[in-house]
Amino acid sequence: MNPEAYSIAAEVEEHHWWFAARREILGAILGRLYAGARDASVLEVGCGNGGNLPMLSRYGALHATEIEDQARARAAARGIATVEKGWLPDGIPFAPGSFDLVAGLDVLEHVEDDAAALRALGDRLKPDGLLLLTVPAYMWLWSGHDDFSHHLRRYTLSAMKALVGRCGLRVTYASYFNTLLFPFGAGRAKLGGLLGADPGESVRPPAAPLNGILRFVFGLERHFLPKMSLPFGMSIVVCARRAN
Repeated sequence: MNPEAYSIAAEVEEHHWWFAARREILGAILGRLYAGARDASVLEVGCGNGGNLPMLSRYGALHATEIEDQARARAAARGIATVEKGWLPDGIPFAPGSFDLVAGLDVLEHVEDDAAALRALGDRLKPDGLLLLTVPAYMWLWSGHDDFSHHLRRYTLSAMKALVGRCGLRVTYASYFNTLLFPFGAGRAKLGGLLGADPGESVRPPAAPLNGILRFVFGLERHFLPKMSLPFGMSIVVCARRAN
């Protein structure tokens, strides 16, 4: 990931509409689909600045990995997780079969061999553990933001489910999300390229009133996403368990 993108995210991810509402949505999904043990162990791979760590810490003793040094230091400074240097697919410093919950949130699109990365994530699960994944949707939505963030690909839901299956995992829930704001997001992605917009600005929040409206609308999806699968959206969420 672009180090500049890490720095911008560190400044804004607590209140930016996309980061904040996504945490609410993922928390709702886990609240419905994940029943961890009292002594559960949780791993986030590619935690960045640690913006998701407070949400994930509700589900067990928390560990995390991050390859970028400054982002890893910011994540560790939160004091709520053991944060180690690590990367996918071959640099996760935790033993296979160690975790009840493993999260890879907008990580696979950065890794050249996403199948090997997914197998590495699945390998860290206990036999009854849950894997939580998010990735960006639709290659036709590729924009300067993807280049700026050092993405390698975007996915369709069917391709993502097939990849999960090939990697020895069983999908238990899968959906597109960021659906209510799809016209806004798709329009911004395509028009930004045509107008030559600075891709770094896509990571910064808009003015406070608009930021609040976008957070509210996106956040509404937390009320129905855990109960149903949406037919399209800017992003994809998948929950999976080991197939054997």
